[in-house]
Amino acid sequence: MRAIAKDTKSRILKEQFIPDHVFIYIAKGGISFFDGNKTYTLKAGDGCIARKNQLAKFILLESEDEFEPIIFCFEEAFLRAFQLKHKTQSNSFKTNDAFIEIRKTDLMDNFILSLKPYYKGIMELDEAFEDLKYEELLIILLKQDPDLVAVFFDFGIPEKINLEAFMNKNFKFNVSINRFAFLTGRSLSSFKRDFKAIFNDSPSHWLVKRRLQEAYLLIEQKNEKPSDIYLDLGFESISHFSVAFKKMFGLSPSELTIKK
Repeated sequence: MRAIAKDTKSRILKEQFIPDHVFIYIAKGGISFFDGNKTYTLKAGDGCIARKNQLAKFILLESEDEFEPIIFCFEEAFLRAFQLKHKTQSNSFKTNDAFIEIRKTDLMDNFILSLKPYYKGIMELDEAFEDLKYEELLIILLKQDPDLVAVFFDFGIPEKINLEAFMNKNFKFNVSINRFAFLTGRSLSSFKRDFKAIFNDSPSHWLVKRRLQEAYLLIEQKNEKPSDIYLDLGFESISHFSVAFKKMFGLSPSELTIKK
């Protein structure tokens, strides 16, 4: 089952690697995404495409309504079959944005309304209609924005990119070294070799050091609270963050706050 929906009211900052293209429509509530460079906010009635092979952090917005998205994950096998059936040709459209806004139209609004009879359980689609609704949605998306052809039907793996720029942009994301290697278009061994040549350090050690340096800056110069920043900087717990911080700087985050 590819279509999912309801979430909880939790507002804890979470992060996600996006392995497939995802259509997101907000039925109720709101959410903010951060891709390491830009922040995208979606509220009820808004929709977007989250591009595959991207990193994103997200947090639910405070709302009187329980957060309720409608989500379609477009797997590669489905997209290849669609392309073959409809003889879809790609184009030269390029974007670096992790999220692409979907315009509000009557066509899209009517499609969202049409899903209601096929909900099964917590907004899952009846399997008998799932592929049909996926195909219908993709036809609508491509009709509204033909440039999306280049997004959906790009089946290549990430190309080798500037490692230094990528890491300085994405060091806050708490993902594996294997994932960083893949996203920069490298094998794990090539990634480690290139990383050592650029940063003169191992990826794991550099990531912790870079995150702690950012933490020090946020606490000392921007008056941020340690409890408000440790998750955003890729630490899994406040205790882990505090121990690592004190080991590097000789004082804990709370001691730096008091020292100021």
